[in-house]
Amino acid sequence: MNHLATVLLSTGLVVVLALLAATAAGVLTRLDGATYPAALMRAAATFAAVLTLAAAVTGVLAQVLS
Repeated sequence: MNHLATVLLSTGLVVVLALLAATAAGVLTRLDGATYPAALMRAAATFAAVLTLAAAVTGVLAQVLS
């Protein structure tokens, strides 16, 4: 049960950090003078990039530690 809790908490933390990064990217893009759709696209790209990076790091760690 402890392993499941660790996985769930780690997943939640990664999603929250991805949302924070996406929000910051969207706000900074909007402050730079971009339109709302452009800022939303930049935020979505940042969210996807953070999740992709987290998945890649998890894959590498799983191979190294096993």
